[in-house]
Amino acid sequence: MASSDPKPEGFSTRAIHAGQEPDPSTGAVMTPVYLTSTYVQEAPGVHKGYEYSRTQNPTRGALEANIASIEGGTQGIAFASGLAATHGVLSLLDAGARVVIGHDVYGGTYRLLDKVMSRQGLTFDVVDTTDLEAVDAALKKPAQMMWFESPTNPLLHVSDIAEVCRRARACGALAVVDNTFATPYLQNPLALGADIVVHSTTKYLGGHSDVVGGMAVVADADLAARLKFLQNAIGAVSGPLDSFLVMRGVKTLAVRMERHCDNAEVIAAWLGAQTRVRRVFYPGREDHPGHDVAKRQMRRFGGMVSFDLDADLETARRLASATRLFALAESLGGVESLLDHPASMTHGSVPRAERLRHGFTDGLLRLSVGIEDVDDLVADLEGAFEQAFA
Repeated sequence: MASSDPKPEGFSTRAIHAGQEPDPSTGAVMTPVYLTSTYVQEAPGVHKGYEYSRTQNPTRGALEANIASIEGGTQGIAFASGLAATHGVLSLLDAGARVVIGHDVYGGTYRLLDKVMSRQGLTFDVVDTTDLEAVDAALKKPAQMMWFESPTNPLLHVSDIAEVCRRARACGALAVVDNTFATPYLQNPLALGADIVVHSTTKYLGGHSDVVGGMAVVADADLAARLKFLQNAIGAVSGPLDSFLVMRGVKTLAVRMERHCDNAEVIAAWLGAQTRVRRVFYPGREDHPGHDVAKRQMRRFGGMVSFDLDADLETARRLASATRLFALAESLGGVESLLDHPASMTHGSVPRAERLRHGFTDGLLRLSVGIEDVDDLVADLEGAFEQAFA
């Protein structure tokens, strides 16, 4: 006898429809942007589920349900930025708590811990999460949270998410994975054992460089309640228009990520053939140390490519300033290609000695490979190399 349970819907179907029923009052297919700060109550304390837009907003609620669905969670919690989401998650911890972080995390995450949360009583230690023995050693000392990225920003290191999360949870630490680079289309850390997944929705989820936002996704009801409380108490929530823009971007996430991956593979191969490039960082390359792990836990290898020029700081800056299609700009994940010089830009807050110790040099450049015609992107890089090394 056939099962009466419906077949689970595919990724793109959920990306387009999850959390987004047609508006019951008008039949509008797109979720309305509820630009309201407050809601009329029928009597004191009697309302339709909405009191005040910092606490609940229908547009934000639709986004939260949507991202939770494609990430494989039960609850999304939307914040005003990726760093606001990071702050919200770290706020789960009490003063005196210890956080173990991956050795190659977003510079803003490092800055938040080093310059802000440390003043509020959190301590943190840095560990290479690609080295499971190093993870075990770091967790011998009590820790309340393990925070890491895979692939990382900017060196695209790949950690075995299932193993790192298993070790963290066995020691009583919350396992948090920043999944911004991979996106829910390529990787689902909750299914691999993470407690919390964090995104900068500014990046691939929004996808068009026109919005700033963040998201935490969980599967546990208690964690969801605690994070919802912190979202409301701290107040750094995603606004309704920002929520709408991210939802609009998510609808095309699957098709965009396929093109990002296609183009990044070509760019990584071209860079690998350049004599002025010391090393290419891309999980899709067979010479990448994490290639086999990436094949196991990712659907494809993403749209981010970093490379280390065999050159000094000034040459790297010249090359970064010489491209035409690759815009010299911070951020990533938009349809347009971007180029970043981490030492001067996104990771400028990380002390140089700390950067060099972990392998990102003054000559490191990071590409967010867009969805333009890839031949044009290659030609743009060729011209930039010629100018930089003339």
